[in-house]
Amino acid sequence: MELKYIYDNYKKLTDQKISIIARIRSNRQGKTVSFMVLNDGTYMDDLQVVYKPEILGYEDAKQARISSIVEITGILTLTPSRPQPFEIQASEIQLLDQAIEEYPLQKKEHSSEFLREISHLRARTRTFQAIFKVRSTAAYAIHKFFQEEKNFTYVTTPIITSNDAEGAGEEFIVTTTESKLNKDYVDDFFAKKANLTVSGQLNGEAFAQAFKNIYTFGPTFRAENSNTSKHAAEFWMIEPEVAFADINDNINLMKDMLVYVVKYLLEHNVKELTFLESQLESGLIEKITKMVNADFKVNTYEEVLKLLQQAIDNGHKFEENNIFFGLDLGTEHERYICEIVNKCPTFVTNYPKEIKSFYMKVNNDNKTVAAVDLLVPGIGELIGGSERESNYETLILRCKESGINPEDLYWYNNLRQYGFYKSAGFGLGFERLIMYVTGAANIRDVIPFPRTPKTLLY
Repeated sequence: MELKYIYDNYKKLTDQKISIIARIRSNRQGKTVSFMVLNDGTYMDDLQVVYKPEILGYEDAKQARISSIVEITGILTLTPSRPQPFEIQASEIQLLDQAIEEYPLQKKEHSSEFLREISHLRARTRTFQAIFKVRSTAAYAIHKFFQEEKNFTYVTTPIITSNDAEGAGEEFIVTTTESKLNKDYVDDFFAKKANLTVSGQLNGEAFAQAFKNIYTFGPTFRAENSNTSKHAAEFWMIEPEVAFADINDNINLMKDMLVYVVKYLLEHNVKELTFLESQLESGLIEKITKMVNADFKVNTYEEVLKLLQQAIDNGHKFEENNIFFGLDLGTEHERYICEIVNKCPTFVTNYPKEIKSFYMKVNNDNKTVAAVDLLVPGIGELIGGSERESNYETLILRCKESGINPEDLYWYNNLRQYGFYKSAGFGLGFERLIMYVTGAANIRDVIPFPRTPKTLLY
């Protein structure tokens, strides 16, 4: 019997004999009665077991250490006057496996830094159990939203690719040769340069032209040597793409998806979110509930520049006070707009083409592109997207302006020659979303086994 089933049905199970296999979280002995706290991982709350010297297996039970595995048999008894609604009065305890004394997760508090060094064990702690349960539910909600609510087709795009979708040159090279001098890769496995994907977008666009509504949800990789709380070398991206859609359709889809997923978490992960609120971020549930119910606003990039300049003129200090067209907005600017000015999630549109990717549609002014970022209070940018460039000649020119050889992306560019009327999509870093909804301050704490510069423990 699993712990979740017991909690869901404890009133029906009252005074009945039940059995459960679980891991010990604490084991405290008294003179006449002892207490064991267990969890099998299926539910946030623990199970308290009361056992006495006369039960079967008592000698083994009292010697059982933290993290040992036991099978408990006993009577479920209601405890209305105690914090937990019920407990098990044990009649038999079998010690199935004894953990060693040096088990690193004892009852004391442990720092996040220490727990990152034992990622294979940290999911056993309540905090990380809550985080990764929320992560699991959020992933399910994303698939549910796109497939059941929006009739999207799920596409699995390549992990190994020959293109750098962002044109930033921050890709991991995939090679079977040992020589670092083999620059033409003629003797390599693919006979050309190959790398781990930085985005599934370009492949997704091809499938959107066949299925109209598609989304990808998979791992992406960036060889960005950045040791910050927001960056990891491996992370997951949600990237929908919609044919015949423009920037306004994109904005609506962003909002619909985000609101749906967060609402789903509020409905299905109350215990986890309540616990995380007590441990990581006070007011967490109020924050994400407010976001769900907010009226999202829209500002153009140039409007944002004016608002920032007004703030500076009125005495506000930013680390970057030089506001000009072409400025790549920093987190401080983004948060000021959505937290201080608008006090709600804010879409920023029409960025300068020089600071955005080559595939974004060039607007009629020839200086901006139909890009849109969603800024959320507390973090700044959460989602980024755009309408895609549909004109073949313009796309070729944008490739060249961005230092990309159009021949390297001939198949992508050629999509524009085979019937291409608008396309729009966006990318949401899954871990950034999980940080927002759990209150975790570091991306390393929302990935089961994080990959960061100089760190590859598993």
